[in-house]
Amino acid sequence: MEEQRGVAPSHRWRHGPAGWGRAGDREPHHDRLPWRSTALITVFVLVGTNFGAHGQPQRVPLDGYARVLLLAASVLLLWRRRRPVAVAFGTATAVLLYTGAGYPYGPVLLTVVVGCFSAVAAGHRRAAWAALGLLWAGHALITLWLYQWLPPAGDGAGGVGQEIVVTTWLLAVAAVCELARVRREQWARERAERAQAAQRRADAERLRIARELHDVLAHSISVINVQAGAGLALLDSDPEQARAALTTIKAASKEALGEVRQVLDTLRAPGAAPRAPAPGLDRLAELTDQAAAAGLSVEVEGEPPRLPPGADLAGFRIVQEALTNVVRHSGSRRARVRFEYDGGELRLRVDDDGPPTGADAGGSGNGLAGMRERAAALGGTIEAGPRPDGGFRVLAVLPSRTREDQ
Repeated sequence: MEEQRGVAPSHRWRHGPAGWGRAGDREPHHDRLPWRSTALITVFVLVGTNFGAHGQPQRVPLDGYARVLLLAASVLLLWRRRRPVAVAFGTATAVLLYTGAGYPYGPVLLTVVVGCFSAVAAGHRRAAWAALGLLWAGHALITLWLYQWLPPAGDGAGGVGQEIVVTTWLLAVAAVCELARVRREQWARERAERAQAAQRRADAERLRIARELHDVLAHSISVINVQAGAGLALLDSDPEQARAALTTIKAASKEALGEVRQVLDTLRAPGAAPRAPAPGLDRLAELTDQAAAAGLSVEVEGEPPRLPPGADLAGFRIVQEALTNVVRHSGSRRARVRFEYDGGELRLRVDDDGPPTGADAGGSGNGLAGMRERAAALGGTIEAGPRPDGGFRVLAVLPSRTREDQ
């Protein structure tokens, strides 16, 4: 049922008995048993307990049953990744049996620490706390009441000071486990944030490249389309005009190939400097010449200001796309480009007298959207639509400082 509702199996019973789940619910790295670390812990527990027994002659000497309990508590750690809840309770139970049998105190408590730490790291905090609480309650019961019926013979009741030490030790273990959990979650959040930031940067770069390719190809191919039509119409009647159309097609295609190659070079070598500077409004004359070759007369009013590279490129592409749309969709053979710059704000206006042709020029419909995205990236706006007196107008407002003011 959880899978049908979109809940990952590994998240079921997050604070409960998820450690008893099926093997198919585990993550891939949990299938590897931690042999080396478990072997080291086992050796440390056995050797350390033997060494510590020499300083505790009042306790029950180590025997076969004691070593079985020590091995059981240590070997359980092999499954601390697959079954963290079971291991936490298993190690706590083994240590309680060992302590209740009167055997010497020693590093066997390390198995409980590792087991509970693994449970907390896996997200089973309540299970880890319950295991530590079980160990604390059992130890208090043994030292304060059951000691008189349990070995070693003649053992006295433990004092309050001893229980305070045990309680402090268990609280320290819980605090360390919680600190490790918080740190792991913080690392996970940081990794996720870095991945999201990288994805956003990649998406923004793809969008930028898509806009560049659209603007380059749409303008150049529109010119080529118009000139090819003119060349075909004049091929027999006026070969010289047809030759001029073919020359324009060659020049437009060469320029388009150069700009496309520049955009693709940034994909092949990310971060590398482009071979040629990005186009700007200082190349406005090229746009008017290309438009003239396509049969569109362009009148420019005002002088474009010197702008930072980003705004300069955006202004160039907006004019390019607006003139391309006039060539494609307008019956007018005249267009006006007007620049106004006042108070750090560039107002760029492109007008044609229409009427719209209604013909399908093969466009993608993304031109106006691309212009709006370019303007929005700089904090500007784009207004595009029919004029009350006929024709079409594109008005771009690009807030920017001039280079001299930077």
